[in-house]
Amino acid sequence: MEFEKMKFRNLYKYLLVAAVMLTAAAGCKRDPNDPGKEYAPNMYLPVGYEPYKQEKANPINPMGLTMRLPVAGTVARRNYQTSFGESDSASTDLMVYNIPADSISISERVLKNPIPLNENTLAEGKVLYDRYCQHCHGAAGAGDGKVAAMYKGVPNYASDAYKNLNEGHIFHVITHGKARMWPHGSQINPEERWKIVHYVQKLQKGA
Repeated sequence: MEFEKMKFRNLYKYLLVAAVMLTAAAGCKRDPNDPGKEYAPNMYLPVGYEPYKQEKANPINPMGLTMRLPVAGTVARRNYQTSFGESDSASTDLMVYNIPADSISISERVLKNPIPLNENTLAEGKVLYDRYCQHCHGAAGAGDGKVAAMYKGVPNYASDAYKNLNEGHIFHVITHGKARMWPHGSQINPEERWKIVHYVQKLQKGA
């Protein structure tokens, strides 16, 4: 009886080894890109269609597109045409700003404010400044806004160290930020940034 039990135990061992070997052999395929049988693939592969990829036709959307057309009445983001980068001088239009954050010296050298300076643009610049800048820089640009008390080191525009900063420098800093100042390029479009530049330059003169 004991001998029969031993026989079955050995048989089970051989069957187990054979099953493991067959599983391993079945899992080894010549195609290195084929992972074979995947366990719960929905845990690491996206179930839905990626909105910015067109890997295959989408059977639900028109024309098989993954990304759908915006709904009627959607407000488009303004497309500022620019010729910047084609010459050493800045474009005269409301350029899409593409100078890297670590290249402020380029901005200082080539950027000129394309927005005409007049009472209207200055007034609009003040409204925008009050909305986005005053809480740190203060109403008169003295660096005494309510947030400045916590941030420390907010500049006084009319001080000797800052009153000569040119328009390209100011525009660059509004766009990308500097030190503790956060970037505002995503909140304020190029036209609005240039209007703020006009108003900041007014504050630089102590006006």
